[in-house]
Amino acid sequence: MESVRPPTSDRKAGPSAAPGFPARFRDYTLDECWDEMFEPAGAPREHYRPLYERLLEMPAEEMQRRKQAADLSFLHQGITFTVYGKSEGTERIFPHDLLPRILTGAEWARIEAGLTQRITALNEFLRDLYHEQRILNDRVVPRELVYTCPHFRREMRGVPVRRNAYVTVAGSDLVRLPDGQFAVLEDNLRVPSGVSYMLTSRQVMKRVTPVLLRDCGVRPIDHYPRELLETLRSLAPEGRHDPTVVLLTPGVFNSAYFEHAYLARQMGIELVEGRDLTVHENTLYMRTTGGLRRVDVVYRRIDDDFVDPLAFRRDSILGVAGLFNAYRAGNVALANAIGTGVADDKAVYAYVPRIIQYYLQQDPILPNVETYLMSNEKERAHVLGRLDEMVVKAVGESGGYGMLIGPHASPREREDFRARVLANPRNYIAQPTLRLSSAPCLMEGFQIEPRHVDLRPYVLYGDKVTVVPGGLTRVALRRGSLVVNSSQGGGSKDTWVLQ
Repeated sequence: MESVRPPTSDRKAGPSAAPGFPARFRDYTLDECWDEMFEPAGAPREHYRPLYERLLEMPAEEMQRRKQAADLSFLHQGITFTVYGKSEGTERIFPHDLLPRILTGAEWARIEAGLTQRITALNEFLRDLYHEQRILNDRVVPRELVYTCPHFRREMRGVPVRRNAYVTVAGSDLVRLPDGQFAVLEDNLRVPSGVSYMLTSRQVMKRVTPVLLRDCGVRPIDHYPRELLETLRSLAPEGRHDPTVVLLTPGVFNSAYFEHAYLARQMGIELVEGRDLTVHENTLYMRTTGGLRRVDVVYRRIDDDFVDPLAFRRDSILGVAGLFNAYRAGNVALANAIGTGVADDKAVYAYVPRIIQYYLQQDPILPNVETYLMSNEKERAHVLGRLDEMVVKAVGESGGYGMLIGPHASPREREDFRARVLANPRNYIAQPTLRLSSAPCLMEGFQIEPRHVDLRPYVLYGDKVTVVPGGLTRVALRRGSLVVNSSQGGGSKDTWVLQ
């Protein structure tokens, strides 16, 4: 891999230009992937120039002070996540990189339009699936693909959903390809997480880089909790003019519990567990010190299986007995709706461009990544013959689990996945190994090095569509890694969308 160093000759002379090339950039390399900060020839991109010049003039001691201030802020706020299956302990402080990822206003306008188009089509798809099933009858999406999806809920057939908002909160993962264009890697439509890290990252950056934030003209994201609350309130049953909204959590042992508590606090609503709620005559109530209080909207952070032991898993102690009947009767709204998981099945994802064309008569603004269905014999043979070049994913997994990255896997791991695919083809899809874009990160010794990143913007769908300007930029902090999930050694950085 050829190393290209950012040149010094194109920098303008002035008080912000440091003489010579800074030593902390000595390990920065450019390759075939898109670099967020630098042009292929090595000059900083125009929208990154203020950050680049600030890095040139900032002493290592000052950089260290700001890094320590950011880490302490995360520590004192208890911003953590949970890693399952680690004997050395599950609770971790969320890794955060001090250097922001910067997007231009024009780039964001395309992302916003593409995500608005996508969530609109997916909600139409879900409404159709659980009612007329026109898209299945017209054979645009295979009926068998839907009916074999474990997240397709036959119990939702014919159940009306307020505003047809099956997906109220979405967090689609975007990647930037080597040509600079964004594509959708996958959709997260059941209980998408991570928005608290987006919000707290911005709060921390306001403390450690307030001048740079102001001078760059970064669009705010602080209004997300307010927009989320208003979106949830818009789903309340007819006639409930001052609706009560609660956030339903599985409890403190869930990996995203910090986020549940944080969002409930920011929205000013109650954080509840299943034991705090009860159903009487198909109406949901919350137990309070003043007696029972009716609940109109539940922002649920538990999976379908655990929502109601009478309707789904009988051994669930996380949900509320009778909640599904209250939901079906229209006396309470759930966000996201039960049964949305069928639309973020990674095999159904391959059909989203067709879904957009079918319902909206439009071409997708944001393309999909090329995807092979292992249930298709020809595509399966193609992938199994090139496992060392492919990424293979289980269709229902998240968090970086159930995944093979062929180029980084051992022969034994590839053979193990081959056996898994052959044993259950419907459960897997494959994609080419992508050259994710890279962004500058502050590494050991305050060296600045490129690391691969993706982007998870958050979309709200209720009486309107809202896409908050930013998102969670996830970073593969290990050198050469393509896995950005925090559970697999990744971290995050603030995402700045310029005015």
